[in-house]
Amino acid sequence: MNKIYIGLGSNLNNPIQQLENALAALSALPEITDLIYSNFYSSKPVGPQDQPDFVNAVASFSTLLDPIPLLDALQNIEQEHNRIRERHWGPRTLDLDILLINNDTLSLPRLTVPHPYMLERGFVIKPLADITPGMLLPNGKTVEEHLHCINTTDLVCL
Repeated sequence: MNKIYIGLGSNLNNPIQQLENALAALSALPEITDLIYSNFYSSKPVGPQDQPDFVNAVASFSTLLDPIPLLDALQNIEQEHNRIRERHWGPRTLDLDILLINNDTLSLPRLTVPHPYMLERGFVIKPLADITPGMLLPNGKTVEEHLHCINTTDLVCL
């Protein structure tokens, strides 16, 4: 059984509802068990600022799916939410990013784990701290310890 952590984000078409729908879609997948998720947070966009603020969360679950079939399942959920990839770090109805798979390190053409930017992003670390503050991160710190090392001033709990 694989322990998975994913980041969820949306800034279009009622972002809170998008995340709630994505969580419902995840919980409906027969390959996923033990789904838990963080509070929702509002944050400024990374990259282009000419777009609405994001709503972000982190979810954790167990699955027997291997990494690429899991990625495919997450991308199918994104497509069901009319995800369009117009520009890098642009607005989107739904973004589901694999952050961690067990303690694995993967470098595949379609997937890098741990997520290459997760340690830099308060909108990932703060919600991750909601569900697993004592988990050890790839940098050797717990989530809670790392939370004190990054900027989270623009986050608002919804």
